[in-house]
Amino acid sequence: MHIVLDETAIAAAGQGNVLASRLIHRTHVEPDWFLYAPACGLVEADRGRPGTAEHIAALPGVTVLDLDVPAALAVTQQETWAVAHAQYAAQPTVDRPDGAIVATTP
Repeated sequence: MHIVLDETAIAAAGQGNVLASRLIHRTHVEPDWFLYAPACGLVEADRGRPGTAEHIAALPGVTVLDLDVPAALAVTQQETWAVAHAQYAAQPTVDRPDGAIVATTP
């Protein structure tokens, strides 16, 4: 299971949201669960609550996805960087042929 946290899910995890915390816990106990935090989502979440990005990035079960050139090009075509980076990160890749699920909160 591959899951990309969008900026709302990152912010919720930083605030101790039970569902977000369960996702993080699953990545520690389930060998086939992978959790990703796009860099742009970390920035947006941290703007709302300083310290969130550092906290999420320090979690061993979370892989931070850099804004590389292909991601940057995809992001420039969207209105918000955080949403675009999460959508880009969820696309199928060699490592994730079925893509990933984007976790979000209302």
